[in-house]
Amino acid sequence: MKVQQLEHLKQILPATPGILGKAEYCNTAILVLLMLINGEYHFVFQKRNSQIRQGGEVSFPGGIFDPGKDKTFEETAIRETIEELGIPENKITIIGVLDTLVHPTGLTIDACLGVTHITSIDEMTINSSEVEYVFTVPVAYFEKTEPDKYNINIKFHPSYIDGETGEEINLFPARQLGLPEMYTRPWGIGKHNVLVYQVQNEVIWGITAKFVYDVVKKIKSAQNVCK
Repeated sequence: MKVQQLEHLKQILPATPGILGKAEYCNTAILVLLMLINGEYHFVFQKRNSQIRQGGEVSFPGGIFDPGKDKTFEETAIRETIEELGIPENKITIIGVLDTLVHPTGLTIDACLGVTHITSIDEMTINSSEVEYVFTVPVAYFEKTEPDKYNINIKFHPSYIDGETGEEINLFPARQLGLPEMYTRPWGIGKHNVLVYQVQNEVIWGITAKFVYDVVKKIKSAQNVCK
């Protein structure tokens, strides 16, 4: 590399770092949705239809970024909210974006924080093919309640056994590449934190709980600044 090339590289480096390899992930977006009920903001949660992927779990509205429909992740979040909960777009205001979550299952989740200008679940037209039901929980509940915290082990598997043939399928030829023997077997020491809230006979966990926790931390930080 020559001197002028280094200068050009310096000019094109991003002012704000992005996520390396993001295109290799399944890129999704969610809307962390708030609703004002009797003068108090609530989180709006949906219970996913049992017949779809991750059925029976509690989540925020959202889905996979579709470059044919969406120019931004914000558009993905709004589009999916309209499709799942039937809230008109003019009844949704985005008040900001949250940090992107890179998940070890191969997902990135870009999240928007938004407010819906309806005051009751009855005003929604819920898509029953995707959503079993909707419920709300006051934000104040999460401000007062710490989640339960668990860990799961994450390992990289260089091979797997085919369920039909019983044959070992080698995904990563560590031995042929001359890498240390440890990489011919599952490796990894990482523990992934899992947050769990139990409320109203529902379990709010994983990605959804992590975004709730993040928003609550930001709320508390803002309160401290205002004091």
